[in-house]
Amino acid sequence: MKKKSGRIVFIVAALLVFLIMAAVLELSKNTVPGFILLAVLTCCFVILFIKKLSGNKGTFKVLGWLGYFALFAVILVATKPPVKAVPAADYKNIVRTGIVETEKGQVRGVVSEDGEIEIYAGIPYAKPPVGALRWKEPVSPDAWDDVLEADTFAPMSMQPVSLPIYNSLAQIIGYHDYKISLKDNFVAPVSEDSLYLNIWKPAGDATGLPVLVYIHGGSLQTGHPWYEDYSGQGLAREGVIVVNMGYRLGVFGFFADEDLAAESPNNTTGNYGLLDQIKALEWVRDNIAAFGGDPENVTLSGESAGSACVSALCTSPLASGLFKRVLLESSTVAPVSPTHSFRLLSEALESGKELKERYNAEYINDLRKIDAKKLVKEADTQHHMTVDGYVLEKTPHESYLAGEFNEEKIIHGYNLHEGEAFILFDQANLSNYEKKVGDYFGDLADEVFEIYPITTGDEVKAYWEEIYSAVFFDYPHYCLNRLASANDIPVYQYYFVKDNGRLGNWHSGEEVYLYGNIPEKSKLYDENDRHLSDVMKGYFVNYIKTGDPNGEGLPLWTENSGSTDVMEFGDYIGMASERKHALFAVLDKLQGWDLN
Repeated sequence: MKKKSGRIVFIVAALLVFLIMAAVLELSKNTVPGFILLAVLTCCFVILFIKKLSGNKGTFKVLGWLGYFALFAVILVATKPPVKAVPAADYKNIVRTGIVETEKGQVRGVVSEDGEIEIYAGIPYAKPPVGALRWKEPVSPDAWDDVLEADTFAPMSMQPVSLPIYNSLAQIIGYHDYKISLKDNFVAPVSEDSLYLNIWKPAGDATGLPVLVYIHGGSLQTGHPWYEDYSGQGLAREGVIVVNMGYRLGVFGFFADEDLAAESPNNTTGNYGLLDQIKALEWVRDNIAAFGGDPENVTLSGESAGSACVSALCTSPLASGLFKRVLLESSTVAPVSPTHSFRLLSEALESGKELKERYNAEYINDLRKIDAKKLVKEADTQHHMTVDGYVLEKTPHESYLAGEFNEEKIIHGYNLHEGEAFILFDQANLSNYEKKVGDYFGDLADEVFEIYPITTGDEVKAYWEEIYSAVFFDYPHYCLNRLASANDIPVYQYYFVKDNGRLGNWHSGEEVYLYGNIPEKSKLYDENDRHLSDVMKGYFVNYIKTGDPNGEGLPLWTENSGSTDVMEFGDYIGMASERKHALFAVLDKLQGWDLN
């Protein structure tokens, strides 16, 4: 009886371990053979244990389990997910588009499964920035003879990459929408060769359609252009052509060095990622008409660091005439001293010098010989655009004060809890709150303590999240609004507060609404969410088409000329008062803000 009971306990334990191992394989995106081998291994182990090991001493049982775990580790490594390009459409018997003639050659895309959207993925807009072209201004691609099959997305730009299991856990913990599937058992490629763009357009012949060009976020260190939340499919269904692109990130996109400036015909360094974006905009100007788009009606949008880039391009002389209006989500570089993704050239050059010293590189060509997989570790030290005198002649703030800007109209805004995700592992508490505030505000810290007096731990946590959000997100938009109004640029501002079962009103939570990509079968969103998405999409499609977000059936969205009136997007949809942080006045003092 005792022996039989022991076997039952063992079988139950083995089953639980098997399920845990299978979950690890799934979260790690291992291939199907991994699951088969695990099942065979588990069956063999159970049979062996019952027949041979159950009657032996504890040492043999321990060795048996250790052997089981060791063989599982072998399976985990042997069946790891392959590197595979992400398809632009994924269904049986893919339908191809007709051939489109671009300046460099013919391209053919794919049609979405419902037949409504044409997708052209992986079209080169510049030569691969590798070898001697690393840290060079982007160069136009060579022409090609055969038809380019634009059916897969190009590799994501060189960036630090986590193991798939970390991405899966982030999807579970952060997004709450992990899906078990046999179609995603691969990892997307990462490469320096990433200067390609993607196009979503309504299916069929068209002319004169409005164009949206989108720049993805990721702190100028990470990210890629095919993420579902900001896919171009949602807006393409509303008659808009959507274009996005890969651009150089981290050390490959924002490393600055005096030798690089000296070898540049434009004496520039440090803004290669911005130059890529400008090159993509030039491609749109020269080629989008072949896809049915109007090159004279281009709106430029971006989120997070992508929005920071849009903010910078608004004041770049190189981007003049490449877009008419802009949409900025959750970041600008409009403050006197931008709070992220930006630094002065002197700072960039000093950081670049330190990098060369770390790699014992006397000359820039010594750095060009270093493998990209090694250099990519420097992403966290080199991810700031800079005033290089070419792409950016001044800080954006200085350009606006001088009346120098490219956009005709602006929509911009931020979310209720922008900063919460960024401080999950850096929370304030009663013991460190004063130091955190003092480190940033210095002599003005006492004014902050007056606005946010601490009494309980819960209050401290809430205060720090609001301070962090205000400094890095809310205040930069407040600065942009005032600069736009001072220059008589029509400006509309939104405030996204909608909660849901997924990201809610955290950073980037608005994108799936704005771009019309809430999944049809997702239970994380309800009918109120879908209604809000329809409304937001309606405003932004109107804006992209005509420059005015307003239209039939939509609450009137008035301009924010006095930096007081914002459109609130939540359970309530309508005009509301700008959240007047008393902290804004303190930040003005800290920044030395003066529009007079």
